[in-house]
Amino acid sequence: MVQTSKNIAIIGSGLVGSLLAIYLKRKGHDITVFDRRPDIRTIEFSGRSINLAMSNRGWRSLRKVGLEESIKEIAIPLDKRAMHVNDKPVYFQKYGKEGEAIWSISRGVLNRKMIDLAEEAGAIFRFNEKVWDIDLPNAKIFTGESEKSEWKEYQYDLIFGCDGAFSRVRHKMQRRSRFDYSQSFIDVGYKELTISPNEDGTHKLDKNSFHIWPRGKFMLIAMPNIDGSFTCTLFLPFEGDVSFENITTKEEAKTFFEDYFPNVRKEIENLTEDFFKNPTSAMVTMKCYPWAYWNKVALVGDSAHAIVPFYGQGMNAGFEDIYELDELMDMYKDDWEVIFDKYQKERKPNADAIAELSYRNFVEMSSKTADPKFLLQKKIEKRFAKKYPDKWIPVYSRVTFSERPYAEALAIGDMQEKIMQEVMSMPEIEANWDSQTVENKILTLLEGH
Repeated sequence: MVQTSKNIAIIGSGLVGSLLAIYLKRKGHDITVFDRRPDIRTIEFSGRSINLAMSNRGWRSLRKVGLEESIKEIAIPLDKRAMHVNDKPVYFQKYGKEGEAIWSISRGVLNRKMIDLAEEAGAIFRFNEKVWDIDLPNAKIFTGESEKSEWKEYQYDLIFGCDGAFSRVRHKMQRRSRFDYSQSFIDVGYKELTISPNEDGTHKLDKNSFHIWPRGKFMLIAMPNIDGSFTCTLFLPFEGDVSFENITTKEEAKTFFEDYFPNVRKEIENLTEDFFKNPTSAMVTMKCYPWAYWNKVALVGDSAHAIVPFYGQGMNAGFEDIYELDELMDMYKDDWEVIFDKYQKERKPNADAIAELSYRNFVEMSSKTADPKFLLQKKIEKRFAKKYPDKWIPVYSRVTFSERPYAEALAIGDMQEKIMQEVMSMPEIEANWDSQTVENKILTLLEGH
């Protein structure tokens, strides 16, 4: 055994908490997972979800504990974007090289599966048990039905907070001196909608595409499910001319969908119903530091670094936290002080980088993907990357189809963007985009960096 067996509590039974339980069980630890919510395997999922996009980092983390193949059975590979721009036929943009794809998975389906797998590994789950307080230096947790009810006290060797963006564990850490914390909401909310399958169970849209309807300040996306349906997400400002506050009746919702999303007209009845049935949710970027205290308590996933969902990397980043933590446990055995210290120092710059990239990708997806100049830039980049794969890997591929650090992807992406801005300002670039002159210009600029 690599490590001495510890009695460990994980707060939160979401994707990150469940996978962490599996990893720690493999290391020989006793694991109890607490969650204030009921067991999601026994209830209908909340209607507050964006489908997950599993990419290389997530698959690597699952592969390490032998779960990649069983999870691929509930996922659909998407190798391209399908762009639905009004008054134009649908056009497709390949994500990466041949064989590169992100995988669409329903959050509810995956979460149920992960809890099953964690239980099979031997983790104990305590649902409907809310953690009200944590004694950080002594690794004790206190649970109860309400803040006023009698609390139960549990003693552990270690506690991991995997309880999301509004983490109770982090909330306790925030009261410590010199704990840095910031949160920022964007003024756009989201709502989950559904496109049902055809009567024969097939998909109504291309099932191996990530569908985007870019409309400037707002957009609709759709990702396929294995049952033939699509989980759609409408991203829309909370306030303003076209906003959630201005759609208050079924008639207004219907008009909105007819005006802006004419090619989903057949689905409008269904979309309108979902619009009022499902909640409107906010999106937050949350940063904090430190992530660990007293070699006893550490934050993993969204509780340490919640991000907006526009790069599809929230789950992937959380899974990568676990992968890196596991590598450190192999390296430093029982020295939890060093494990936690190295974990937070190595992961923090990467968490900040993916937060920045995710925010930028919202701007790109909602407004730039319909901009001819932007599309031309991407075309030039793609052509150059194909010809010189050792000299140019697009930032999207660095984030999605690689396991290199997010911070590296951000830095190289910024450098590439500077080069492309110079290229795009070349005279008559529209006519000469595929010329040797443009190629030579990029090569020269690369040498200068």
